[in-house]
Amino acid sequence: MTTPEPAVVTTRDQLAARSLPLLQRAAAGGRRLSVPSLPSLGLVPTMGALHEGHEALAAAAAAENDVVVATIFVNPLQFGDTADLERYPRTLDADVELLGRCGVDLVFAPPYEEVYPQGPPLVSISSGALGDKLEGASRPGHFDGALTVVAKLLHLCAPASTVHGPTAYRAYFGQKDAQQLALVRRMAADLNFDATIVGVPIVRSDDGLALSSRNRFLDTAERQAALTLSSALHTLSRQAAANEPLQVDEVADLVQAHPLVELDYLEVVNSHTLEPLGVNCRHTPFTGHALAMIAAKVGPVRLIDNMELSGGHDGATWEHGGATG
Repeated sequence: MTTPEPAVVTTRDQLAARSLPLLQRAAAGGRRLSVPSLPSLGLVPTMGALHEGHEALAAAAAAENDVVVATIFVNPLQFGDTADLERYPRTLDADVELLGRCGVDLVFAPPYEEVYPQGPPLVSISSGALGDKLEGASRPGHFDGALTVVAKLLHLCAPASTVHGPTAYRAYFGQKDAQQLALVRRMAADLNFDATIVGVPIVRSDDGLALSSRNRFLDTAERQAALTLSSALHTLSRQAAANEPLQVDEVADLVQAHPLVELDYLEVVNSHTLEPLGVNCRHTPFTGHALAMIAAKVGPVRLIDNMELSGGHDGATWEHGGATG
C-alpha cells in the first residue's frame, strides 16, 4: 500500500499555485484534486488579508470535503476607488500559512494577468436589481465585478469528472457579506452552476465587532465607535425575539448620533430577496424571520454587518441565512 500524500502542506512554494497552468496540473492529479477516490471538493474564494473569519470558511470546507482549494485574488473590478484598491492589504505569505494550518490543500493566488489575460473583460456578469440596492447603491458596479470574478473562479477551480462520475463541488462564502452571498446563490441557480453555495456564520471578536480585513485601519477611538453597528443589530434582535415592534428609525438615530459614525443604511429585509419588510414590522409585533443589515463609515473606514432576526413565538421553519449544503 502506498503512503498517501499529506493533506496539508504549509510552505508557500508547495501550497500556492500562482498561474493557471500550475492550477490545472494540480487539478489533473498532481495534488490529488482529480482522482477516482475524490468524492468532494470545497472552494474558498478570498481576497487575502485573512483573519479568523476566513479560518472559519476554510475549516468548514475542510470538514465537509476531501480536498479544499482556496483562492487569493484582489479583484480590481470590485473597487470603484483606486486608492481603496491600492491600500487593500497584501499578505500572501501569512495567508498561505494560515490556510495550510486550516486544512487547505492548494491555494490559487494568480496575478491580474492570469485572471484577465486580455485586460478588463468586455463581457461580464450583471448583478441586476438585487445588486443595485443596499451596498450596490453605495458602490455602483461592485457586485458586477464580484460576480464576474466568482464565476471565473468557480469555473477555473471546478473538479473534473472521474471514472466514478462527477465530484461534489461546494463553494464557501461568509454571511457577513450577506448581499454578496445572496447574489452568488442566485447567480449559481440562474446560470446552472454545478456547485453548492454554502454560507458560513459571521465570526465576531469578543466585544461583538464583526471581523473584517478593514478593521486593521481603525484607530482605538474608531474601533470603539464601530461597536455601535453590532450594538444596533443586537437591539433589533432583542426586540424581534420579544415579538416587539422593531424600532428601526430610533436605533438608526442612535447610530447616527455618534460623532465618528456616518450611517449609510440600517434595513430589515427578507434574507433571500433582500426586499425590505416594510413598515409593518415597525408598528406591529414582530413575528417570523428577517435579516437586519447595516453599513456605515467609521472615521474613514466603511464597515458592514448584519444579524438574523427571529420572532420568539414563531414556530415556522427557516433555512439558516438561505444556506445550502
